[in-house]
Amino acid sequence: MLLLPIVILFGCGGKSVKTDPNIVWPPPPEAPRIKFIKTISSSEDVEEKKWMDRFKAFLFGGKTSANLVKPYAVFATSDGRIYVADSGWRKVLVFDELQKKFSMIGVDGPGALSGPLGVTVDQEGRVYVSDTVHRKVFVYDPEGKFLFSFGDENQMERPVGLAVNNVLQRVYVVDTRKHLALVYNMEGKFLFEFGGRGTEDGKFNFPANLFIDSAGKVYVTDMNFRVQIFDAEGKFLSKFGSVGTGFGQFSLPKGVGVDSKGHIYVADSRFNNVQIFDPSGRLLLFFGEFGGQDGQFWLPAGLTVDQNNRIYVADQYNHRINVFQYIDAPSAQGPSTLSEPSGVLLSSEKQGVPLAQ
Repeated sequence: MLLLPIVILFGCGGKSVKTDPNIVWPPPPEAPRIKFIKTISSSEDVEEKKWMDRFKAFLFGGKTSANLVKPYAVFATSDGRIYVADSGWRKVLVFDELQKKFSMIGVDGPGALSGPLGVTVDQEGRVYVSDTVHRKVFVYDPEGKFLFSFGDENQMERPVGLAVNNVLQRVYVVDTRKHLALVYNMEGKFLFEFGGRGTEDGKFNFPANLFIDSAGKVYVTDMNFRVQIFDAEGKFLSKFGSVGTGFGQFSLPKGVGVDSKGHIYVADSRFNNVQIFDPSGRLLLFFGEFGGQDGQFWLPAGLTVDQNNRIYVADQYNHRINVFQYIDAPSAQGPSTLSEPSGVLLSSEKQGVPLAQ
């Protein structure tokens, strides 16, 4: 008689996660423009385990799943793969939602990772991972097999953010300690650099992350509390942002991404939210707040936007990836872009207390 409850307990193929479908920004009665979709925190969120495997793990011990520990960077591809650079695992975790598979990159051998903090994928499926311990970028094939690495302690001190320009066949790397953006071809040959430490236009102060949009423009966040925009050759184009706790200001800007409408998303680790700007740097909307519930953050870091305008945010201390969807406005009702600021911006000094508008 014991078999029946055991089959019921372990017979389901995967993890069932309930999320609130009504978490949107701005809140009603305004038309929603950002919607919370789900969180990804474990291999069970994508992987279908046979009930016998789960039963054996129950009887003989052992883990039935792999959980995110401290995700820092995230990248999503058009074929349903989500790559997460996890500094706790010291690996890249791969969640394949279409194939319902989970895997890891950089586990052992010459491609073993020690301090992954950046990850991106080119149009051929090759995976690039920045490693702050080895001071180089590792490159893997679409199945996670190590191919080669580039950079060394003479070129890089703390490589973090990564992005690929597929048209020009280039890899851009921000080095937070050298205060530079380094540019290589896809075989790892150094091409040029731009930046340098300073507060002037085009200079950096501990740059953290970068993103390349469909036009090839490069967006970089740094501790000058701003986002700077460059062309593909590293020529400064524009900037926005300043230090502070007001609307459109930053305290610890980290991840940055751009959707198909040109909206610029910036995750702030101290505000525990994501602010959205138009191409001129005007604040349009912000979402998220401190906490562990759906749609909340605890020290968000890396951010990316996929081809379907889904926004993925690495939520470090909640040990998960938060996934959101940009919702286009109905063409008959209004413009196709966001219009007015809305949301609650949190104080970096006392999280959870909204600022006076």
